[in-house]
Amino acid sequence: MSDRNRPGDKSGTPPRPPAGGGGAKLLLSRLRALMANQAQDPKRLDRVVELIANTMVADVCSIYLRSEDESLLLMATRGLAPEAVGRTRMKENEGLVGLVSATARTLRLTDAFSHPRFSYRPETGEDPFHSFLGVPILRGGRVLGVVVVQNRTERVYDDEEAEALQTVAMVLAELVASAADTLSAGLRQPRADA
Repeated sequence: MSDRNRPGDKSGTPPRPPAGGGGAKLLLSRLRALMANQAQDPKRLDRVVELIANTMVADVCSIYLRSEDESLLLMATRGLAPEAVGRTRMKENEGLVGLVSATARTLRLTDAFSHPRFSYRPETGEDPFHSFLGVPILRGGRVLGVVVVQNRTERVYDDEEAEALQTVAMVLAELVASAADTLSAGLRQPRADA
């Protein structure tokens, strides 16, 4: 990778994923390998955001999941402040993440700051990021969360990138649902000391 394409580059040249249309295929291949090798790993979401950010040449990748109070809770990030994980919440009527969740549709922006639904969250440290691609994590018609990639430069995310992230979101939906099922089954088990 040339220096011009490194995340955080200040040259003004928008970062680009691998040339030749291989970015989506590479992302899915890497995700398949990660999912096959990381069974029940509590850090799996951290590894997924790292993989997405590296493959899509994104400065930020974050996963927000719907919590019991129906807000969207930041559960994993690469590029935002780590201390925001588990603390930053967005309501469905709040911010770009909330918009993606409310509409259950992909949102691509070259300048997120100029969108009327942009919501500044100082605890995340997202000040310098302009480009935004948000994809709902859907299962059975229900939004379980949102996966987001962001870049410092004003970048146009193309159809192939959006489709690749949508496919990743499908995999994440199964991962999230499986984890919820496992947790629910564990809560239904009678305790030995009860």
